[in-house]
Amino acid sequence: MTSATPDNTRNRADALPKNWNPGAVEAPMYERWVAAGYFTADPSSAKPPYSIVLPPPNVTGNLHIGHALDHTLMDTLTRRKRMQGYEVLWLPGMDHAGISTQTVVEKQLAVDGKTKEDFGRELFVQKVWDWKRESGGAIQWQMRALGDGVDWSRDRFTLDAGLSRAVQTIFKRMFDAGLIYRAERLVNWSPVLRTAISDIEVKYSDVEGELISLRYGSLDDAEPHVIVATTRVETMLGDTAVAVHPQDPRYQALIGATLYHPITGKQIPIVADDYVDPEFGSGAVKITPAHDPNDFEIGLRHGLPMPTIMDERGRIADTGTEFDGMDRFEARVAIRERLAAEGRVVAEKRPYLHSVGHSERTGEPIEPRLSMQWWVKVESLAEAAGDAVRNGDTVIHPASSEPRWFDWVDNMHDWCISRQLWWGHRIPIWYGPEGEVICVGPDEQAPEGYVQDPDVLDTWFSSGLWPFSTMGWPDATPELEKFYPTSVLVTGYDILFFWVARMMMFGTFVSRDIALNVGKDGDYQMPFRDVFLHGLIRDQFGKKMSKSRGNGIDPLEWIEQYGADVLRFALARGAQPGSDLSVGEPHALAARSFITKVFNAGKLALMNGARPGDLPARAALTDADRWILDKLEEVRAEVDSALDGYEFGKACEALYHFFWDEFCDWYLELAKVQFAEDDARAEATRVVLGTVLDASLRMLHPVIPFVTESLWQALTGGESIVVAPWPTATGIEPDTGAARRISDAQRLITEIRRFRSDQGLAEKQKVAAALVGLDAAELGGHEESVRSLARLTAPADGFAATATLEVPLGVGTVTVELDTSGTVDLDAERRRLEKDLAAAQKELVGTEAKLGNEAFLAKAPEQVVDKIKSRRAAATAEADRITARLTELSGK
Repeated sequence: MTSATPDNTRNRADALPKNWNPGAVEAPMYERWVAAGYFTADPSSAKPPYSIVLPPPNVTGNLHIGHALDHTLMDTLTRRKRMQGYEVLWLPGMDHAGISTQTVVEKQLAVDGKTKEDFGRELFVQKVWDWKRESGGAIQWQMRALGDGVDWSRDRFTLDAGLSRAVQTIFKRMFDAGLIYRAERLVNWSPVLRTAISDIEVKYSDVEGELISLRYGSLDDAEPHVIVATTRVETMLGDTAVAVHPQDPRYQALIGATLYHPITGKQIPIVADDYVDPEFGSGAVKITPAHDPNDFEIGLRHGLPMPTIMDERGRIADTGTEFDGMDRFEARVAIRERLAAEGRVVAEKRPYLHSVGHSERTGEPIEPRLSMQWWVKVESLAEAAGDAVRNGDTVIHPASSEPRWFDWVDNMHDWCISRQLWWGHRIPIWYGPEGEVICVGPDEQAPEGYVQDPDVLDTWFSSGLWPFSTMGWPDATPELEKFYPTSVLVTGYDILFFWVARMMMFGTFVSRDIALNVGKDGDYQMPFRDVFLHGLIRDQFGKKMSKSRGNGIDPLEWIEQYGADVLRFALARGAQPGSDLSVGEPHALAARSFITKVFNAGKLALMNGARPGDLPARAALTDADRWILDKLEEVRAEVDSALDGYEFGKACEALYHFFWDEFCDWYLELAKVQFAEDDARAEATRVVLGTVLDASLRMLHPVIPFVTESLWQALTGGESIVVAPWPTATGIEPDTGAARRISDAQRLITEIRRFRSDQGLAEKQKVAAALVGLDAAELGGHEESVRSLARLTAPADGFAATATLEVPLGVGTVTVELDTSGTVDLDAERRRLEKDLAAAQKELVGTEAKLGNEAFLAKAPEQVVDKIKSRRAAATAEADRITARLTELSGK
């Protein structure tokens, strides 16, 4: 960093634009950072490592507001650690997003009336790669617009050759260890996509359906029969039993008997199972094991047949009934009508509100369907992932999320990893002509005549390897040795169970291998030491953002309108561990005001010759100088503590109030007074001002990198704030005496300003005043500052006070005697006060009406009532103050 002189800092201030214009500055500034290599990690560095892998966005995606929050927080962490002297790797990349990407390309083909089958697998996959090269990855330039300090030289894609090798390697190792197997199980099936989909791709919502009560067995009341209720009549074609509770006295005689099935004509058994709730409906439920997860478990317990009655498109198939070939919803109506005609519908309830799972990709209701799939046996892996948190190897922030983590991993079901798609990692299983099954590793070849399994792996399988596959595993690489395990994972709490759990499971499986390969004595290495879970972004009113509500935020529009710094500060200021945050236009405007304040204050300080340098001895500094330096140390400690605990909002609030309230509102104003004193004092003030501004900009930089870079380079002439050192503790004891005196001076100035306002004086109007007791209050050395900031002149000959104000302070009381004669338009002041009094009285009437309403008080939450009481007290005090002032004016 080069030293600055008052003259050259003023020259650099002149070189800055009149107003902050992010659109002209941010993009070229970011590209300079990238070109300079500031974000490129060096695994051979002797610096301590700090690493984060970017949760890979979908190649089909755009930067949405959730991404913007994730990226802002990660960038804040990595920029700060880089300034603290760490070798930082923030590794970017994208996910191939099997379902999303294949769907995009299939839709493009459909415009020309084509399907993927018209091209065949190999040519279709090539078309997807073509699309990826031409149109995929738009999110990368959007990340640049946000200011992401990622190492672009290590950009990864989940279908890259290296990552594909990692996928094949771990699949074979897990297959050989008996942790991957093939079985017919119930899955979430998408008839539109014609594939199994993961739990995270199923969104549940309440829909208005129908609840139909049906009669199974004889239509003769004297013969065996039961009533069952269902919302999915069409699934009865796959019924293989009716279940009742074993202790239900109504059905004791029927347990073990069989009933006539109204459609198939088959006899199905009545089984007893504890799952059945005897208090719900008739206490009897139809069991369709191949199309309901609970029924599937009952079917396993009782050895029931499990016929699949729908094909991959959701059409009724292979039932031998007239409904074969019908769409599932068409069949629902037709079956209900037939049963009604036969007198078997005993009750109908419409509309009936119930929860239904829908495909996130297509919006269709998913179909639970029995299907032959590949699975990961998760019991031992999930146990290790749970133990990693229990043992403190991985720490979850906030700790309040730990019970949810344990509840999930301790009760995890085996994971379906196969998808009936063409785009993705092909399952490395090959079948021989005699039914042989072999798993082929990345450096192996299947025997001639063998055929590869047609399915691909769930996208979450490859993204679950992300923390170590991106660093070169299964090879022993410098990146793995230096940067693995990663320092922290930053993500929303909503995918704690899906992505985070999978990374933890895979990380436990390969941990010994990685540790041994990079010479870490075989110690277990979890994929990350910390997991920071932030909340979801809601609108300014706390409502969930959604397309239907139209309350979403496009971060790119905010960047274009306000600049990246504004978006970043608005998001980071609301981010706390595990808590949702509300963001809307008011938050953007508040952030913009702050960014403008930073720029204007920085430019003003430069124009006054502010420059960082060696501080004079403490004894040579004024109270104001010592006070602001001590306040700077306070906020540094608070920011460090907050960021170490991932309390981004707390850190932003501390910096906001320090910079705006203390640095701008007070110290800059006090400094102007000190600039008018002798040269030595003025020079000391410039150094203090420059020192505080320098440290403030460095602490603000991780959150608002662009405006701070512009100001810091102008202030210091240094290379870049990106590689400037983070402020550290000074070790200097705070000056409590200076703090008290400045606090008293602030109180005195504030009270004089308020009194002036009450007296109707114009803000800039100077008034003669005597300050009695200033020396006794130990503020004699601050008289010039008090007079300057309170706009008071010294009393002249013939001074006569017309108004008096007493201000009690930490030491003594100062009496302010003012001569306001001829300074107030009495008629105008009366009109203003009468208008203010009317507003206060209106507020008082409104609050008293609410507090006098017994019905309201009985229902309103306590905090709401307390708030109204506070409003009433404030209105009462305001009305009393104005009334007193009007009485005073009436005597003039």
